[in-house]
Amino acid sequence: MDLNKAQEKFIHDWGILSTNWGVKCAMGKIHALLLVSKCGMCADEIMEKLMMSRGNVNMNLKALENWQVIKKAYMPGERKDFYVAEKDFSKVFKLIIAQRKRKELDPLLALLEEINAVQPRCPESSEFCKVTKDLGRFAKKADHALNAISSSQAEWISKILIR
Repeated sequence: MDLNKAQEKFIHDWGILSTNWGVKCAMGKIHALLLVSKCGMCADEIMEKLMMSRGNVNMNLKALENWQVIKKAYMPGERKDFYVAEKDFSKVFKLIIAQRKRKELDPLLALLEEINAVQPRCPESSEFCKVTKDLGRFAKKADHALNAISSSQAEWISKILIR
């Protein structure tokens, strides 16, 4: 397989895989393209390479910036914004964990806190209370673990993954 085919496959498949992580396919493809690009790319180049509309590219670039997995890069003599991907994968991993926690675990914790006032008064409410309290304990442990990972040094994560 030549380089172009391999890059196309990586970009395509990263986009598909990203949907499993709660990210739109287009966002995943843009991220993949920037990951494998040697230098920064402007929105026009991304649009042309991925055959996407300007609105789709701009919306997903903004989302990737919000996730902090890409950033704008200054290119001397250019007026357009150029984007580069964070390529320190320990950092990317931590950023994605923090974002997923914010989008998925934090709302669950808020929901469980809100319904915590229900008291067991019958078999159904007893089961409800038991399940939600167990889920709450598990979610709090997960929250503490994810906070520890997010605030840890990148080398710590790499050492664990290497083992």
